[in-house]
Amino acid sequence: MTSELHKYFDAERHAVGRAREFVITSLDAWGITGEPAEDIRLCVSELASNALAHGTRSDHGFLVRIRADEDSVRLEVHDSRDISPERQPRLRVATETDTTGRGLSIVDALADDWGVDVRSPYGKVVWSRFKTAPNPQAACSPSIA
Repeated sequence: MTSELHKYFDAERHAVGRAREFVITSLDAWGITGEPAEDIRLCVSELASNALAHGTRSDHGFLVRIRADEDSVRLEVHDSRDISPERQPRLRVATETDTTGRGLSIVDALADDWGVDVRSPYGKVVWSRFKTAPNPQAACSPSIA
């Protein structure tokens, strides 16, 4: 059984926190808690922050999609900037004094897999996958406002 939810977030200061709340509420409703949920929460924070800082066109927000099946959770953050050589999400090696540049390193360390896909008609999807097993006793559709 596969469960999937998505939600659009405006490009505003509180959007990253709202995206975290959306993901945690969804995971909890699916019976995914503890360390797997915490890893996914951290990753949505990083990917949503990156979307706001580097991936959204003026006045465009981002979309978060989360899908759980029998053995994994896929987290996607869709934004409106096309993939170009200068905007290609990539791992960086941050120095001790860098104040940015660690987001994808965190995703790489916590997720079982991650990547970037082209989004049509424009933009990209940065996704991450986590091996986990949802609780079959949990509700399939959380109530999210």
